Amino acid sequence: MARLMNCRIKEILSEKNITQKQLSEMTGITESAISHYMNGDRVPRGTNLLKIARALGTTADDLLSGDREMDKESDLVYAKSLIARNASQMTKEERMEFISLLIDKGGNDET
Repeated sequence: MARLMNCRIKEILSEKNITQKQLSEMTGITESAISHYMNGDRVPRGTNLLKIARALGTTADDLLSGDREMDKESDLVYAKSLIARNASQMTKEERMEFISLLIDKGGNDET
């Protein structure tokens, strides 16, 4: 998974002419962490994965699997699994940010 994800991030950065430093600034993730993700040494936690996907104008599914199609049902299942796996590692700020995203998106759903 880390190998595919780092390739997708590199590909999108290249397409959009964005540097790792710029991605770091766009996401608030340290340059060191971005470098580890790009080298495939680490996989970002859920909140960082979402920040990267949002900054690159794509989805977490696209970064992880190359699946560019947005499937709401699979996105929800994947998000739930990420939350379940990472909730204990999330800071209070990350949890609050996630809750805020859910509340904001919940009121803006056009379907």
